[in-house]
Amino acid sequence: MRAYEFINEQFIQDLEERGKASRKLCKSSKSNDELGMSQYSSCVAQGYRARKTKVKINKNGNPVSINGKKVKHQKYGGPYLNGRNNRE
Repeated sequence: MRAYEFINEQFIQDLEERGKASRKLCKSSKSNDELGMSQYSSCVAQGYRARKTKVKINKNGNPVSINGKKVKHQKYGGPYLNGRNNRE
């Protein structure tokens, strides 16, 4: 048997339905460790939780650290895009 044969359709549907984490969950008093990795990443991307990174983004030509700041990903209307596009 191949690996893909072990994954049933219900599991795949569950993964597709998860989507982004709700605002209520992201704004809750749960610590980052109590959230699942997917939920935590979604909250950070939406700008509801602070980022933990050494990456700097270019804002008006000046590199700005985003560590500890709530910065949205471009997918959610923010200035941050993962990868090389933010670096000069």
